[in-house]
Amino acid sequence: QVHLVESGGGLVQPGGSLRLSCAASGSIFSINAMGWYRQAPGKERELVATITSSNSANYADSVKGRFTISRDAAKNTVYLQMNSLKPEDTAVYYCKFAGVVLPLASREYWGQGTQVTVSS
Repeated sequence: QVHLVESGGGLVQPGGSLRLSCAASGSIFSINAMGWYRQAPGKERELVATITSSNSANYADSVKGRFTISRDAAKNTVYLQMNSLKPEDTAVYYCKFAGVVLPLASREYWGQGTQVTVSS
């Protein structure tokens, strides 16, 4: 079992910045990738950014150049630095874990989500 704790959401004005964090804990053997997805009201959940254990990052076109994903391997934590936020970035942001958990099974887990609201 893996537990994901997300933090850093909130209300910000257009053009502002927020930093999301997601810490994974539990019976983790190895992490293949962690990432962030978001779901706006009335829309499907979509990928925002992912990062692999080799630090290969992937971004949605809508956030390229504005968002940066990074990780602290020692803390099993992934971060999402969000700059130049727009009202269309408003959504619930979910952290996702993909890796191997004890006793050596591949699993995926989702966090409970953190609200990001961009509004003046």
